[in-house]
Amino acid sequence: MLVENRLLREALAGVLRKQPDLSVVGVDRYTTDAQKQVAQLECDILLVHHVTATIASPNLIPDALARNSQLKIVLFGMGDDPESFLQAVRAGVRGYLLDDASAQDIVTAVRRVAQGEAVCPSQLSLALFQFVVHAAEEGSLMLNLRVCEKLGLSRRQQQLASFLAKGLTNKEIAANLHLSEFTVKNHVHRMMRQLNVESRYEAVQTIFDSGYAASS
Repeated sequence: MLVENRLLREALAGVLRKQPDLSVVGVDRYTTDAQKQVAQLECDILLVHHVTATIASPNLIPDALARNSQLKIVLFGMGDDPESFLQAVRAGVRGYLLDDASAQDIVTAVRRVAQGEAVCPSQLSLALFQFVVHAAEEGSLMLNLRVCEKLGLSRRQQQLASFLAKGLTNKEIAANLHLSEFTVKNHVHRMMRQLNVESRYEAVQTIFDSGYAASS
């Protein structure tokens, strides 16, 4: 456990030591030596207080996980800022407790993380879900760009591929791109020739067969 405030550090260590199913193997404030000792102790869970996480090296969490890939890190005393929470998730923490968490909340979180669960405040769950959705969308976008480039499609044809994959008609595509329906029809025909297919259905099938990911 790494906590800067001595009173908080000793009080929390006392609570944890009273738990028959938990064993406290180290309690300290942050120092480079303490960080090395985390790996040497081969502990299962590392509790890190907000102040420690703030003043410590930004590589505290990545370095700890690099030294012990099985280590599970729980941050406590944290704020409810979504960006800080997501940054911690990306760094690899398993638990994230706000500054209003009680000693019992921390004990419960440690037990749950030890059992293979992840713990975070309910009010930050939405931020996590939105992050996952956004990451998936970005991944699909990059994949689709690579697919379209591999097929030799122009930027305009890449736009058409996206709309055709959604099943939009020429009229609907024209409305989305602020083009005339006639212009869209010509673009579609040129794309069909580029893909060497006879119908827009075959064009869509060819694009999907090349690894294109449909979006909602």
